[in-house]
Amino acid sequence: MYSKAKLAMALFIASEASFFALLIVAYVFYHGQPQNGPNAADSLDIPTTTFYSLCLFSSSATLWLSERNLRRGQYDRVIAWLVATIGLGAIFLYGQGREYLRLFHNDVTISRNLFGTTFFTLTGFHGLHVLVGLCALAVVAGLVLRGLVRERQAEAVEAVGMYWHFVDAVWVVIFGIVYLGSLV
Repeated sequence: MYSKAKLAMALFIASEASFFALLIVAYVFYHGQPQNGPNAADSLDIPTTTFYSLCLFSSSATLWLSERNLRRGQYDRVIAWLVATIGLGAIFLYGQGREYLRLFHNDVTISRNLFGTTFFTLTGFHGLHVLVGLCALAVVAGLVLRGLVRERQAEAVEAVGMYWHFVDAVWVVIFGIVYLGSLV
């Protein structure tokens, strides 16, 4: 049975999933429309984004290791894996920022055409979720460091983990549709 924290997070994730689904559908719909100007195939740097994506995907594994060590009461390891998770998520956000700067320098903006509008809206919304997740993970790390989280609070920490894993899963879909989809 879910704890209150996990149930609340599951409901929140369900609402956020509907937002992402609508943004993804809009991207796919407009991606198929003829348009002038830049598009995914000639604008995106897939190899570089793949590296940053692997960092984000790896962060789910490090978070899982942190949660596992929390259940075992190994708090030094909890902190180490949380720091690794935060670092990997921050590297991903850094990569997204670099990509945005490169696109802006190549005159790909949110107002340039439908590709720019849907791309920046979808990836920006995701980036915001990554930032919120990093803040939540930092709070959890601070609480663990201060000794305020023990096995009894593990379910609340796991609720934050549910959010982080959701953010990762959404990126799997976005990366597949936006980046890998531009190859076909």
